[in-house]
Amino acid sequence: MEAIIQNIIELLKDIVGNSNYLVSLFTGIFIIVLESVIPVLPLALFIAINILVFGNLVGFCLSWFATILGCSLSFAVFRILKNKIQPKLKKRQVIEKCMDKVGHMKFSNLVILLSIPFTPAFSINIGAGLSNMKYIKYLFALIISKIFLVYFWGYVGTTFVDSITDIGILLKLGSMIIIAFVLSKIVMYKFDID
Repeated sequence: MEAIIQNIIELLKDIVGNSNYLVSLFTGIFIIVLESVIPVLPLALFIAINILVFGNLVGFCLSWFATILGCSLSFAVFRILKNKIQPKLKKRQVIEKCMDKVGHMKFSNLVILLSIPFTPAFSINIGAGLSNMKYIKYLFALIISKIFLVYFWGYVGTTFVDSITDIGILLKLGSMIIIAFVLSKIVMYKFDID
């Protein structure tokens, strides 16, 4: 199985190396933005591919930017459709309560929630878009949280087997969530968000 994955990665590197670099970058961005719209697609795999194909720095930055872009687009679509969707959702109290919780979530809690790798970000995008949350609050939360999420999935995706058995990686993840919390508090006070 490892040989098959390695062959796929080598094939992708050859495609990137033999094609227009801008087209390759656009493709790397597109697959992650597409995952933000179609949440069943594997974000971890796409981030790992970007990092393996473009290298650590470019792959990380590309994936981070694309994740923020995709989540922002999802937020914007639901914000635009808010007036059409909300009357239908009023009949479903569970959804209404979830939207209300996301809309009134403290900034630091939102950052932590978005930093956790297994959080369904698509549902957070929808809830934030349909709520009265200010976009600037959501954007800052994305900027901070997605650094840690992309790092985690890039690292785990490139070293999956080692990640599951190494307690050090789990400690790094915990440390990154704590750093995200501290950063969210700093940004919250600096920009008077919440």
